Amino acid sequence: MVVPPEPHQRVTRLTPLVEVLAAIDALVQPVPPSGLRIGAAFGRVLAADVMIAQPMPQRPVALRDGWAVSSERMADAGPYAPVPLLRPPEWVEVGEPLPAGADAVMPADAVVIGAGTAEAVAPVAAGDGVLAAGANAGPEAPLRRAGQTIRAVEIAVLGALGVHEVTVRQPRVRLVPAGFPQDATDETRIGLIGRAIEADGGVVCGRPREPTDHILEENLLAEALAADDSDAVIVVGGVGMGRRQFAVETLARIGAAPIHGIGLKPGSDAAVGSVGARPVLLLPGQHDAALAVYLVLGRRLLARLTGATAEPASHAVLSRKIVSTVGMAELVLMRRWPDGVGPIAAEHFPLQAITQAVGYVVVPPASEGYPAGSVVEMRPLP
Repeated sequence: MVVPPEPHQRVTRLTPLVEVLAAIDALVQPVPPSGLRIGAAFGRVLAADVMIAQPMPQRPVALRDGWAVSSERMADAGPYAPVPLLRPPEWVEVGEPLPAGADAVMPADAVVIGAGTAEAVAPVAAGDGVLAAGANAGPEAPLRRAGQTIRAVEIAVLGALGVHEVTVRQPRVRLVPAGFPQDATDETRIGLIGRAIEADGGVVCGRPREPTDHILEENLLAEALAADDSDAVIVVGGVGMGRRQFAVETLARIGAAPIHGIGLKPGSDAAVGSVGARPVLLLPGQHDAALAVYLVLGRRLLARLTGATAEPASHAVLSRKIVSTVGMAELVLMRRWPDGVGPIAAEHFPLQAITQAVGYVVVPPASEGYPAGSVVEMRPLP
């Protein structure tokens, strides 16, 4: 009979999720702000409101190519009642400011130019074909507020409004595996969490030294945890009780690991701690558990570091019931079925289910789930 090894770290208590979230809130503070070129700001969280000093545009501009005119005498113009113009109007292109005295832009065929004469043969009203001064944006209200994330569409828009730099928070997050990579799935798991960190406004930094026969895995992890080049550390793997599970013990040795075991499934063997003032989140090594813990705790950690305001969750009407066990919070993957939105996986997420999921729902520990027809808060996957 094979005797299992005596575990050197074990989960002795499942800390309720609400207590874990409170511990993260107490431990983590926003990082200092910094300036960043707008072209590089995609996905970053604003540390200050984005404002402009002057209305845009500052003068009325043409919304179409055409003739810049004063509309005062043009209201009754038509092909059978042309209105003579005192002088040929000025031609303007889209985006050009209107000349003095003009308040409308007539289409090219609405004015007939002859030998030294000009006639309007179509009506036009004040403001036709014109973007008024200040119509794009004004200085009285922020374009984007502190705590909001810069989206792709805003890179071009803010640049067009003359915003060349924004103030953001860019927390550096050191992401490390607990041990030597064993196969390609280890690398993809690290890649998954790394891309999620970037999507939530963090900057993945640092890589552990390449392993050699003379360096123990525990020593490499300890070195990564002790490095002072980051604002937070996220470790993937090493939180269980097997032979190669040593992340919690290593963290406790060089820092603090007050929480090992959380009331969340999947991912109940995750841990939260710190090295000095630097928060550390230890994720389980399995794809589903690592993803679940990152979505619930990692996103909270990033939100605290970046100062991000909570994005409103979308509401979905369940076409199928969600069943959950009282006593533990549960993350449930959701997919679109032919008859609506419903659960696809809970407690354990097959890899295929992750690829088909459109979002997730967190069922609180006091709930047994939700019947079909319930309205639930669903958040997107990274």
